[in-house]
Amino acid sequence: MTGSLVLQSLAYSLPPSLLSLPSYALVAVAALLVVVLPRRIGHLLGAAATAFVFLQAVAFDPGVYGPHLATTFLGFDVVFLNVDDFSRLMGVVIGFLATAAVAYAYGSDAPKWMTGLALIYVASTVATVYAGDWLTLVFFWELMAVTSTLLVWHHGGKAVRAGFRYAIFHGIGGTLLLAAVVVHFGTVESFLFTAETGIHASAAPLAAIGIGINCGFILLHTWLPDTYPRPHIAASVFLSVFTTKTAVYVLYRAFPEGGLWMAYLGGAMAVYGAFFALLQYDPRRLLSYHIQAQVGYMLAGIGLAGYVGEKALAGGFAHLLNNVLYKSLLFMALGVVIYRTGKQDIREMGGLWRTMPIAFLLYVIGAASITAVPGFNGFISKGMVIDSAHELHQFELLFGEGLLWWLLILGGIGTFMSFIKLGYYTFFHGPASSSPRDATAFQTVGMALAAGACVYLGLSYETLIGLMPHTESLLAELHPYSTGHLREAAALLTVGFVAFFSLKRPLGWLAHHVRDVDAVTYPAFFYAGRGLIWGVTELWAAVDRATMRAVAILEWAAMNPRSVARRVGIDSEIRFGIGRGVLVITLVAAGALILVLVGG
Repeated sequence: MTGSLVLQSLAYSLPPSLLSLPSYALVAVAALLVVVLPRRIGHLLGAAATAFVFLQAVAFDPGVYGPHLATTFLGFDVVFLNVDDFSRLMGVVIGFLATAAVAYAYGSDAPKWMTGLALIYVASTVATVYAGDWLTLVFFWELMAVTSTLLVWHHGGKAVRAGFRYAIFHGIGGTLLLAAVVVHFGTVESFLFTAETGIHASAAPLAAIGIGINCGFILLHTWLPDTYPRPHIAASVFLSVFTTKTAVYVLYRAFPEGGLWMAYLGGAMAVYGAFFALLQYDPRRLLSYHIQAQVGYMLAGIGLAGYVGEKALAGGFAHLLNNVLYKSLLFMALGVVIYRTGKQDIREMGGLWRTMPIAFLLYVIGAASITAVPGFNGFISKGMVIDSAHELHQFELLFGEGLLWWLLILGGIGTFMSFIKLGYYTFFHGPASSSPRDATAFQTVGMALAAGACVYLGLSYETLIGLMPHTESLLAELHPYSTGHLREAAALLTVGFVAFFSLKRPLGWLAHHVRDVDAVTYPAFFYAGRGLIWGVTELWAAVDRATMRAVAILEWAAMNPRSVARRVGIDSEIRFGIGRGVLVITLVAAGALILVLVGG
């Protein structure tokens, strides 16, 4: 608690004028300075700007400051800086992790342009979570999609095509969300969050799908494992935590009462993501599938909020905060391995724990956190979500537990199996084929910040719960380190350990024979798009040929009236009149055709 008090004292020492400053504007300026200034100074300023986001959010007191920068834009009421319990929480975690990610980028030799684009992406993310109305939120939501796409494209190579697919997914999602906001405004006549609880029911399906693309809903998720393994290792750290977690936050804004549809979808995502992660040998692709799985736990918690109470909601948001920390740590640790070895297949690694002890130790902390080992932050938040599912007695299966509880437990077992696999192949499997150097100093700084937070929030869980909204009475009810919770965690980890080594060979077979839905959807959309383009092009060409042929016939008829009259058997006295008539008709038709073509 001492560290927390020191941090709060530092944050509260900020001048009041800085608390009303939109921190995302400062990050956007820092993004420009990173590009134009020397590399070390630029990255230092970038880290300072993101640290300000963190400190400002810690210092915010929603009861005192409330919304700032409320104004009118194009005749609509908008709020460019809205501070409440939920947006403050997002500001805390985004600012903290972005600071660690900038340090990691500097230590990973990231180009200045890459870090600049990453900071613009961070700025748009912060602006999205601080938006106080749907109009502002949609604007920055779309800007977040554009900046993240540019961040992917910057790396070139295979990242370019993946970036195009990423842009298409997020363009569709943004369009659907915009449509939902328009429908919402047409019903309640306001964009403000306070105008009505959540998104209006008439706009709910559009909003759910539009936001769900960014959340990685099943069948809408394939952009995740397709995109995140492609760019620079430092870019993957930024990408892996901000888009999906911001989407979870926005989903809560749209559906603050949750819903069983969201909870059960979250349970299915936990199983689906963990299963496909088990089949991967690209480390960043494996981690990308676990983004979907972990978002599933968040959705389960938020979805249960209206049925179980504040523990479920707090568990969902606590898992969001924790996931940002340990997921980025895992991307950083595996990024170091890729950076030093140049390999993207864990079967080509192995034996690295001796030569890369720092990366190995920090990987273990991240893996222990995501798999809910007691003493680490994931144990606290995942336990809260699973406890909430335990209270929902619906569709009971074995031992009196419901379907949702079993989905979350299966997802947890699959998660532990995945990280046994990832750690085994990367750091232990066989002798090391090379002797790479360990993490650089600034890579270690970035990882240590995230790892330290994972351990601190796991041991001092009161601090974690204190950051959650609406948890005044919750802390006294929580007993995460009770005998029952520890016994459940030990059983889950034991089953996962035994299951991996028992099923290692069948999993290898499945990895070569089971494909995700993108094996069908990507070729289907490619050939459907090609067919549509070909069909439209050929149709236009056919119309164009027919039109030009008709014009040529009319022109010939106008220039040769006697031949036309002779062929149709008309008397010679009226040939001249026919010629003039045909000429007039030809000119009128040609003029009309030209107007149509020009107008189209």
